[in-house]
Amino acid sequence: MKLRQALSRVGHMLRKEFIQTLRDPRTRLVLIVPPIIQMMIFGYAATLEVKHVSLAVLDLDNTQESRELVSRFSGSRYFTLEQYATRPNDLRDGIERGDFLLALEIDSGFAQCLRGGRGASVQVLVDASNSNTALVGLGYLNQISAKFAQDYQADAIQRKAPQLASFVPQVELEVRPWFNEGLDSQWYFIPGVIGNLMLIMITTVTAFAIVREREIGTLEQMMVTPIRRWEFILGKMVPYFLIGCFEAAMLTLIGGLWFEVPFHGHASVLAVGVMIFLLAALSLGVFISTITVTQQQALIGAFFFILPAIMLSGFGTPVSSMPPFFQKLSYVNPLTHVILVLRDVYLKGAGFKVLWPEMAAMAVFALLLLGVSVLRFRKSLE
Repeated sequence: MKLRQALSRVGHMLRKEFIQTLRDPRTRLVLIVPPIIQMMIFGYAATLEVKHVSLAVLDLDNTQESRELVSRFSGSRYFTLEQYATRPNDLRDGIERGDFLLALEIDSGFAQCLRGGRGASVQVLVDASNSNTALVGLGYLNQISAKFAQDYQADAIQRKAPQLASFVPQVELEVRPWFNEGLDSQWYFIPGVIGNLMLIMITTVTAFAIVREREIGTLEQMMVTPIRRWEFILGKMVPYFLIGCFEAAMLTLIGGLWFEVPFHGHASVLAVGVMIFLLAALSLGVFISTITVTQQQALIGAFFFILPAIMLSGFGTPVSSMPPFFQKLSYVNPLTHVILVLRDVYLKGAGFKVLWPEMAAMAVFALLLLGVSVLRFRKSLE
């Protein structure tokens, strides 16, 4: 009898929340259109690849060898040759103005050193204000320069002592990428974008749940009803959980159909992982709504938790690259675990046997924070 009464009270809460959430056309629009737009923007903008790095060259040697080296850089898809400089100050002035990121200065005698079998150096100026792009650009420069030196050496041996060419030892790497054969960074980022958008949407919407009741005065009416704290919280969470499931299905369809990210796993594994994460995001939103008074405070509180969660999730920066303290802190971040679940299910086809620790971590986070939220909630205006 008591269980039936509790379910009846929760049912009334669910009906009220659905009516309050979905009757406003603007609310319905906010729940559908922004996630689609953000998915399209982040899906194309978020990438690890660095292309078309601006480059300037000062060739004081002007020989066949120096021109061949410059053509290797200008012909690469990683660099865009912005300027042929005529004097060293042109490179320095361009770096200071931000006209280009990298500048090469090939001194006279470059070809003579190569022909004499001696090492030839090339000076590289780098605008290191954008350290990440600068490091990646330098990596591309090193690869292209190393390939040029290897080809030049092999050609010199072939011309001078062809009988020795077959005896020169060489090491060739035969790269066999697994799970992402084309090394497409979009396949890596799209699952992370899905996790980020779910966290932002569900946590932000849920954070307003109890606060809105305070501001519009309906919490006073709740105070005189026999509804219990856990029934009130449950009635608040279930509608947004179902909305989150709809959002997750919509985002995963966009990721698979529009961005063509391959899906190698089982839908059941993905569904369970996403639903546990939604419970964690809902718990975080409900917790925020219990410690704030106004909707403005709820919005600020939501982003106070969301932004660090994104930074510590491994979405853009690998967790292993973080300081030890933040690595440990990332383990209590549900976004870290759901991104790993999404990427492993999409690209590796991982199952419950591999991903159960991530799901268990999200479930523990959800239960603990939900328990704290229920204890904090009081049917009062204080």
